[in-house]
Amino acid sequence: MPTYSTNEFRKGLKIQIDGIPFQMIEMNFRKPGKGNALYECKLKNLIRGTVTDKTYRAGQTVEAADVSEFTAQFLYKQGENYVFMKSDDYEQYELTPDQIGDEAKFLKEGMDCQLLAFNDNPIGVTLPNHVILQVQYCEPAAKGNTATNVSKPVTLETGAEILAPAFINIGDWLRVDTRTGSYIERSKDPNEA
Repeated sequence: MPTYSTNEFRKGLKIQIDGIPFQMIEMNFRKPGKGNALYECKLKNLIRGTVTDKTYRAGQTVEAADVSEFTAQFLYKQGENYVFMKSDDYEQYELTPDQIGDEAKFLKEGMDCQLLAFNDNPIGVTLPNHVILQVQYCEPAAKGNTATNVSKPVTLETGAEILAPAFINIGDWLRVDTRTGSYIERSKDPNEA
């Protein structure tokens, strides 16, 4: 099994501790006055979703997680669960709301995503960095309010609420960053060729 040394630690790294996969969501390097440098890490358990803190000394190694990613298309929501289909062999997978997490608010039927699998069982999903979604509801813009830094809450077709500039109207298409949940720009209808 491959290993990572502390000098290879970075955000997003997937490691394995006692047979359980974790993802580094934060890593801070600290050099105390005496002794070895310390790597303080926040690790997310990829099975349970819990977050734990762990500190490593410089030079320590950790086991790489035996996880893989594959492309799958989001088909539909069935009850509480989300159904995905693997693109190459049409096999279907169901993920629970806990496995999807906050990503669910940007999921749209037909969207291609990356499913994260551990021991060939899907345990999580990664959405594209940017998605184009239509505004379902927002307050009308106030006349004469053309300041560019004024924002208002808008509700997107998936039910997600984000802040967008005051000039956005119902029916507009917006490009949204799925990692931060923030507005990027107004876009064209993705269905028009």
